[in-house]
Amino acid sequence: MNEQSERRYDDIIGLPHHVSPTRKPMSRANRAAQFSPFAALTGYEEAVEETARLTEMPVELDESRRAELSEALRQLHERQGTRPAARITYFVYDLYKPGGAYVTAEGPVKKVDPVTHTVTMVDGTVIDMEDITAVERL
Repeated sequence: MNEQSERRYDDIIGLPHHVSPTRKPMSRANRAAQFSPFAALTGYEEAVEETARLTEMPVELDESRRAELSEALRQLHERQGTRPAARITYFVYDLYKPGGAYVTAEGPVKKVDPVTHTVTMVDGTVIDMEDITAVERL
């Protein structure tokens, strides 16, 4: 700075810092937030994560495996009044991408419905029989 500009501020350099009588002072966090970068690409990080998320494709079961599953489900259906415990692995299709993931439900079976082709667990999980890949009685 030059001498002339320094003299322009001589009248205010020694004054105390102004404090508003009507407004509360801003917190340090809020003051710092004013200077933080804003997200110009809102949702970009989520889009990148979604693209990176992997899905599996469902495995096609052979006839012998289908027969084993059919027998296991028939046995659960016969015993559904006693709420037999089972571990059922099934495929859940992804809502956003091709493929999906294999999920395992474990616990007592409430209902095996051959009409709607569903298995309902006591916890409310409903499983389409076509998506089941493994049934293990516990």
